[in-house]
Amino acid sequence: MCMMIKNKYIDPFTDFGFKHIFGTEENKRFLISFLNDLLDIEDKIVDLEYRNLEKLGLNIVDRRAVFDVYCTDTSNNNFIVELQRSKQKYFKDRSLYYTSFPIQQQSKKGDWNYRLKKIFFVGILDFTLDDENYLTEVQLKDGDNEVFYDKLKYYYLQMPNFKKQEKELSNHLEYWLYYLNHLADSQSIPETLAEDDLITDAFQVAEFLALDEDEQFAYQLDLKARLDYKNVMDYAREEAKKEGKVEGKAEGKAEGKIEEKIELAKNLLDILDNETIADKTGLSIETVKRLQQEP
Repeated sequence: MCMMIKNKYIDPFTDFGFKHIFGTEENKRFLISFLNDLLDIEDKIVDLEYRNLEKLGLNIVDRRAVFDVYCTDTSNNNFIVELQRSKQKYFKDRSLYYTSFPIQQQSKKGDWNYRLKKIFFVGILDFTLDDENYLTEVQLKDGDNEVFYDKLKYYYLQMPNFKKQEKELSNHLEYWLYYLNHLADSQSIPETLAEDDLITDAFQVAEFLALDEDEQFAYQLDLKARLDYKNVMDYAREEAKKEGKVEGKAEGKAEGKIEEKIELAKNLLDILDNETIADKTGLSIETVKRLQQEP
């Protein structure tokens, strides 16, 4: 499989693209900068150690978690960065579930006082949650709205809500967000961002032609998977419209239901046949078959 890549830079909203830019030892300066810009922490991150991306449960029957980026700093604070491309109904639940792993991992045998290191979860979302803000910060607070626990914090970046133009960028975090939103469609480094050496390096690292042959192939596979998923979603929406299920203001709700059905179907692919999945989800056989063909 070989795709004709027309864009100069790789798409950071692919798994390969995001991990290549932010999830490798040689490029960790980008992640350090991004986290320092985003997180409300007194002691800035000076170094990071990437950890095992796959965390297992407490016993063999527990469900595993696979993180996009999981790392710790020199103070052993934990950082989970998760890129989510498609809308997921229980993404908030998923983020809480993910943070349970570094909590459990800190337990010690014998006499232990239960003191924990800080845990930060960052969700970079290619969809919106429940509000119009591009950044939502979540922390445990008491009934008087005072911080109850300061060692667990969640940051949700709803990238479609970040609509600032280049001339409107006012801080370094906004440079990174603009970079994420516009990298794949850029053919050169925007003038404002070109004044920043680190962001300039991040553009150069993201050049498709700068990848070696194996990396280019891996990226093309990942990009194809993203495009295939989009085609599946578009096909399902068109199918619903043809069946008269999507009309006027009901279209948004219908799309949400379609996405839920597709997520359910994807979870059933390894355990049920196509006909049964179609029957259980209400999707057509053709749609289920398309899901089977995704990498």
